[in-house]
Amino acid sequence: MSRVTARRRTRRISPSGEIQRPDTLAVEEPLEIRIGGQSLAVTMRTPGNDVDLVHGFLLSEGMIGVAEEITAARYCTGTDDDGRQTYNVLDLTLRTAVPVRTRSFLSTGACGLCGKTALDEVRTLSRYPIAEGGPVVDTQVLAGMPDTLRSKQSLFEATGGLHAAGLFAPDGTALAVREDIGRHNAVDKVIGWALRQNRVPARDLVLIVSGRASFELVQKAVMAGIGMLGAVSAPSSLAVDLAAEAGLTLAGFLRGETMNVYTHGGRITASPNRKPRLA
Repeated sequence: MSRVTARRRTRRISPSGEIQRPDTLAVEEPLEIRIGGQSLAVTMRTPGNDVDLVHGFLLSEGMIGVAEEITAARYCTGTDDDGRQTYNVLDLTLRTAVPVRTRSFLSTGACGLCGKTALDEVRTLSRYPIAEGGPVVDTQVLAGMPDTLRSKQSLFEATGGLHAAGLFAPDGTALAVREDIGRHNAVDKVIGWALRQNRVPARDLVLIVSGRASFELVQKAVMAGIGMLGAVSAPSSLAVDLAAEAGLTLAGFLRGETMNVYTHGGRITASPNRKPRLA
C-alpha cells in the first residue's frame, strides 16, 4: 500500500535561530475511481481506507444505497518510477449497471447552481430521510467528541496537515475515525465504513468533523441518513439551510464547553448541572 507520510527537508526559522532538518508531511496522491473500466472521478486523497472512500463517495453521489451494490473493487495495475504499485486507480463493479459520467461537482461552491436548486437535488437523491427521532445527545457528551476525535488523529499528530471525521454513538463512543488531506474524503471514508458495516441509514449516529461544516459535508450526512453533525468550526449559510430542510441537527463551533446549535436542537439536551445564561 502507498505510504501515508513522506519526509522532506525544511529550513526551520525561530527566534533562537535557523536549523535544517527533515519534516514529516501528509502524502497527497490522486485516486481515480472507475466503474467497469470507465473513469468516474479523480480525487486528491491521503492513501488508506480507499475502499471505504469509494463506498462513501458513491453513496454521497446517489449511485448506490447499500454496500452489496458494489460486487468487486480492485486496484488497477500501475507503477511509479521505482516500479512500485501506486494503488491510485480503483475499478469497481456494480451489481446493476449505471450510466457513468464525469462527476458534476454539485457540491462545489463554483457549480453555478442556486441554493434552491442544490437543496432540491439533494432532497430528490437521498434514499434515507432523517427520522424525527434521531440521536439524543447530552451537551457535555457532544462537547467532548472533538477531543476524542483529536486524540485518535495519529497522522495529524505526525504531520499537522490532515482533516478528520468520526462517527460517534450518542453516549460519546467513537465507532470509526478516518483522516485525509481532504475533509470531504475523510467524511466519505467514515460513511463508507458505516455502509459496509450495515449502519446506513445512520440516523442514531453523530458525525463530527475537524473543520467547518460546508454544504458538501452536510449533503453527505443527509445522503447517509445521519441524524446529527457537529463541526469544530463554522457552517455555511447553505449548509444550515440544507440541514434545516432535511431534519439534520447541526452544531458548530464545538470548542470546550461552548457550541452554536443551528438546526433541530431538540436532540441536544442540557446537562442537569448546566445553568442557562442570557446573552
